[in-house]
Amino acid sequence: MDRDPATAVLHATDELAATLTRTEVQRGPSSIPGREIVQVLTEIPVGVASGWHTHPGEEVGYIVAGTVEMQIADSETLILHAGDGFLIPPRTPHDARDLGPGTGRMLSTYIVEIGEPLATLTG
Repeated sequence: MDRDPATAVLHATDELAATLTRTEVQRGPSSIPGREIVQVLTEIPVGVASGWHTHPGEEVGYIVAGTVEMQIADSETLILHAGDGFLIPPRTPHDARDLGPGTGRMLSTYIVEIGEPLATLTG
């Protein structure tokens, strides 16, 4: 499937697309057998939470703009500002909420199992 990285917005394969704007920047094979690398720019409106969800692999993220409250199961809540990075282990439930004052933007790189949905809501 051809995709224009500048306009590729995740839809059916990403349950979070209903509440957030998630734009796929790039996707390619990983050196890890059975995995692929997907990079996504997520925009979270002020006061909106992603909802608790998981990914079928690691998430390595960076806050581009805004202030984001990141809750990760079995961890202390993080308050992340532009310039902060974060790591989320595979299949670990987490929730991100933009605290404002403007739209939160984060760039995440996922190293995930091929053929699995990129994000799955957990409740």
